[in-house]
Amino acid sequence: MKINIRPIQPSDNAILAKIIRSCFHDFEVKCTAGTVYTDPTTDDLYSLFQTPKSQLWVAEAEDKIVGCCGIFPTENLPKGCTELVKFYISNEGRGKGIGRLLLEKTIETAQELGYSQIYLESIPEFSTAVSIYEKQGFQYLNQPLGNTGHDGCNLWMLKEMSNEQ
Repeated sequence: MKINIRPIQPSDNAILAKIIRSCFHDFEVKCTAGTVYTDPTTDDLYSLFQTPKSQLWVAEAEDKIVGCCGIFPTENLPKGCTELVKFYISNEGRGKGIGRLLLEKTIETAQELGYSQIYLESIPEFSTAVSIYEKQGFQYLNQPLGNTGHDGCNLWMLKEMSNEQ
């Protein structure tokens, strides 16, 4: 299978919003306020990721968009810390190692942009992603960091990168 990972383009907005929201249905997650499901930026990710020191990677398998993963300089995070955001894989893209490739590319980008930590928020229903985070060295936190606006999340993790290059 040919997998291509590339930066987001304006034409990706609609399909990525559909993939993100479909993950909530696939994993039977409540589509409530305080999650990316209802976040208005989900429908215009290209504009959101024009923010300096942010990046959204898009995965294509056989020339079809199957997922995304990015980093964003969320407000009130500690100095040198970025947030891992918008990590979603479509149903047809799961189980093929695409998520791991996207996450590795995103971590590499965070290092290139000078970040020393990556923070993320999730929910237990996304257990497949959580296991990938654990394998990549993310550690659990007892409380959230920063000001993400996603108060529907109840799982927080942090990866230290200061000793990696």
